[in-house]
This record gives sequence, C-alpha cells and structure tokens, in this order.
Amino acid sequence: MTEHRVDTGTAHSARIYDYILGGDDHYPADREAGDAMCREWPALPVHMRANRDFMHRAVRHLAGEAGIRQFLDIGTGIPTSPNLHEIAQDAAPGARVVYVDNDPLVLALSRGLLSGTPEGRTAYVEADMRDPAAILGAPGFRETLDLSEPVALTVIAIVHFMLDEHDAVGIVRRLLEPLPSGSCLAMSVGTADFAPDEVGRVAREYAARGMPMRLRTRAEAAEFFEGLDLVEPGVVQVHKWRPNRTDGMESTGESIRDEDIAMYGAVARKP
Repeated sequence: MTEHRVDTGTAHSARIYDYILGGDDHYPADREAGDAMCREWPALPVHMRANRDFMHRAVRHLAGEAGIRQFLDIGTGIPTSPNLHEIAQDAAPGARVVYVDNDPLVLALSRGLLSGTPEGRTAYVEADMRDPAAILGAPGFRETLDLSEPVALTVIAIVHFMLDEHDAVGIVRRLLEPLPSGSCLAMSVGTADFAPDEVGRVAREYAARGMPMRLRTRAEAAEFFEGLDLVEPGVVQVHKWRPNRTDGMESTGESIRDEDIAMYGAVARKP
C-alpha cells in the first residue's frame, strides 16, 4: 500500500469521532475541534455513541437473522473494538469483511482491522468512496468477496461529508450494482431535522476546518434505499432502529432524547 504522511496539524473527522468517543488515536487539532463542537452541542457524544451502537445492532442483525456472511464497509474509520468484523464473526465465524477508507491514519492502524477469526477473512482497501470503480476493482475486494453470494454494504456516518456535486445516492447505487440479489445496505445519514440550531453550529465548526457537510431530511435519507426492501422499522433515527435487540453492549435507546440524535439509520435488502 502507498505510503502517506498523517497530517497531525489539521483536524480530521475520523479522529474527532475517535476523540469524542474516548479513543486514543487523535492529535491536538482533533481535540480542539471536538471540544469546540461539544460546546456548541453538548449532546454530540450521545449522538456519536448512538450511531456506533446502531452499527453494532445492524451488523448483528445482518450476520445473525439475515444470514449475511460477507461485508463491504465504506468509510471504516479508526479501529474501535468491537470492530465490524468482530461483531460479524461473533455471529458467523466464517464471515468475510472488506474495509475501505482513505485516511492515512486508518491505514496505519489497519492491523487492528485484519485480526479476524481463522475461519473468516478481513482485508483493507485504501480508496475513496467517491471512486467506486477503485473500490470494486481493488484486489482486496475481488479476492475477499464472492459476488455469487449476498454482501452487506455498510455506509455508516460518512455521506454527510459528501456534497451535492458528489452524488452520494448515485455512488451508493454504483456500489450496490454488482452485489447479487439478497445483498443488503445498512446506512446512517446525518440530519438536522431534530436539533437544527445546534447541529447547524456543529456543521459550521466542521466547515471552518475544511470539512463541509450536507445534512439531509428524512425524505432525502430515504432516497438511498429506493428500489430496496426496507427492514422494519424502516428509516428512523438511529437510536430507534431495533433498540431492544441488544446483548448488553450498548444503550437500548429508550432513555435517549430525539433532539440529541442527528442521524437516520436503516437496513434494506436488494430484491
């Protein structure tokens, strides 16, 4: 993989997320940014944890109830245990996972993403979501996933960094296109529907650091799932997606206020 220098002097969304969630892989610029954002919206840590918990529940559903054994995770972020492959392989030890990210720090830390079960397999692809062809053509993708069998495409907390000119809906459809019938899409999509003032201020903090955001309404979030069969309860705030289906690893969501969550989430099946 290509060598890249990690820019420690500029805040990065993955490292801000890591800092706010209590991780260790961040730098002073990320901490300054995270502190500024939390001052604007004190619920930001609750929101971020709820998004992470949604990913846990969605993957357990996909690997457990839905029987999916292959995962393509876009915008993986900094490894945080339990990682997606740990959750999937706990339910199905033979599960295969391809992680995709373009952050040099994620690449440097990718060893934590590649230590799966002996029966399963994990791979890391260095690529940008805005270039689906690079993802779908990568050796790590082609050698790890069998496209004659269903694949779960997971796109968690990333499309709000894609502006209108990036055509996020079109990119997600392009990534789904080669996946066979029975494959699934699990996504979380940033919104300002429930706390517009607070979330708007956080978005301005991101933009001031070179990370402009495109927050979406529920109708816009639902566009990602058009043509797919939504799993109940459909497109909802992430803390409301099957909140009682937990294994004790996270909050049930019952005590979380709607105004503290700025993310829609859903899981859907490709017919």
